[in-house]
Amino acid sequence: MTRPDIKIGSGMDIHQLVFGRDLILGGVKIDHEKGLKGHSDADVLIHSVCDAILGALGLGDIGDHFPDTDPQYKGISSRILLGKCHDLLVDKGYEIVNMDCILFAQAPKLSPHKRAMAENIARVLELEPDLVNIKATTTETLGFVGKKEGIAAQTTLLIRAVG
Repeated sequence: MTRPDIKIGSGMDIHQLVFGRDLILGGVKIDHEKGLKGHSDADVLIHSVCDAILGALGLGDIGDHFPDTDPQYKGISSRILLGKCHDLLVDKGYEIVNMDCILFAQAPKLSPHKRAMAENIARVLELEPDLVNIKATTTETLGFVGKKEGIAAQTTLLIRAVG
């Protein structure tokens, strides 16, 4: 069987907001009273990108590759995990065509940080920043996001075979 020329991946991640943690989204440290709880730096945006890459490749999810039970990932920058996912993508003979990401957060205001997030993700994935689209939205005070209990992210991306 020949491999497909193009594949689609989708990823989603959710983390709880807690006191005593830095808020890191798309590799950007954002000034906020709370940060995201997690084994790594809990960067939901990058985790959703990792899951989208792994999904497009048919390689499971971020928990399969970087389990929260493994001490080597304690406090690790999610950009390192993204780099490892990029290595898997390249090893399988694919490249990213483009991606579209959504951050769901009631607070803080994320619009001023979207460009820096896109640039960070693009740098790790060896892409032009314009190929990484980031959107931010609230949930109009509904649900855990609206109650400022957590932040969620969703990513869809397209990959194509190289060579």
